[in-house]
Amino acid sequence: MSWQAYKIVLHLRSPMHMGRAKLGNLQVTRPYVHGKALWGALTARMTRDTPSLNNDYREVGRRVNRELAFSYFYPTTGSDVELWSWDDAERFAWHFLGSYASTALNYRQNSAEEGSLHETEFIAPTTREGKSVYLLGYIFEQGGCALPWKDALLRLQMGGERTYGWGRGTLYQEPLPVSTLFGRYDLELDGGRPVVSIEKNGVLLAHTRAHGEGAILANGRVVPLVGRETHSANKHGRHVPKAAICWEPGGTVDEEMSIQISDYGIWKAA
Repeated sequence: MSWQAYKIVLHLRSPMHMGRAKLGNLQVTRPYVHGKALWGALTARMTRDTPSLNNDYREVGRRVNRELAFSYFYPTTGSDVELWSWDDAERFAWHFLGSYASTALNYRQNSAEEGSLHETEFIAPTTREGKSVYLLGYIFEQGGCALPWKDALLRLQMGGERTYGWGRGTLYQEPLPVSTLFGRYDLELDGGRPVVSIEKNGVLLAHTRAHGEGAILANGRVVPLVGRETHSANKHGRHVPKAAICWEPGGTVDEEMSIQISDYGIWKAA
C-alpha cells in the first residue's frame, strides 16, 4: 500500500505545553509536538466531529495509527523550520518559550493554598520580537484512507492545560504534497509504512527505538516515552500504556540507515 506525504503548517493560536518533566515547581515543556500528542488531538477532534465514527475513541485511534503516520512538528516563524541545535537551547528558549505562574486559593483563609504555587513553561504563540509562531511537520496518508483528518486540522488542540484554552492550532495553508522530510531526508512511500532515509551523521527528528524490536544504535540521550490515552468518552486519559525506551530527538547516527515511521510517530529500524 502506497502513502502520500503532506507538508503541514499550523498557526499556533495560544500557549502550548508539551509536558516533559517537573523540576521543583516548574512544569517543563518539550520544544516540539511529539507524534503521540498529534495522534491524540486528531483522534479526539475526528471522533467528536464525525457522527459516523460512533464516538468510538479506541477504534478511531487504531485507524489513525493504521491509516496515517506523522513526523514531529517544530516551531518556526517562516515557511521552513530551522532545526535548532540542542546545544543552542538558550537561543531557542529566548525566541519561543514563556512561562505562567499560578496557585490554588484557600477561600476560607483568603490566601494561597500552601504548597500549590507552580509555574508552567509553554511554547508561545508569538516570539519576543512579536512574530507569529507556526508548527511545521508532515502527515502521511495511506492510499484509501477515509478519515477526515484534513478537516480536523482546522481546529486542533494539543498538549496540556487545554481546559484553559492552551494548545490551539489552526491550519495555516493547504496541505502540500512533498517527497522529502524537512527538505533534507528522502522518503520511501511504497511499503507498509513510510520510510525515512538518514545519511551518516544524520539527526533523529523523532523519538527512536533504543530497546526491543526495531532498536537502532545512535548517539544521544535515552529516555522512557509514555503518555495517557483515551479509550472511551467518559474515561479521558485513564489508560497508560507501557513506556517505550527511545533515543531522544536530536540524537545522531554513525552510518546511513533506513528508518520506519511507526505508530505515534516513533521511529524504528526499517
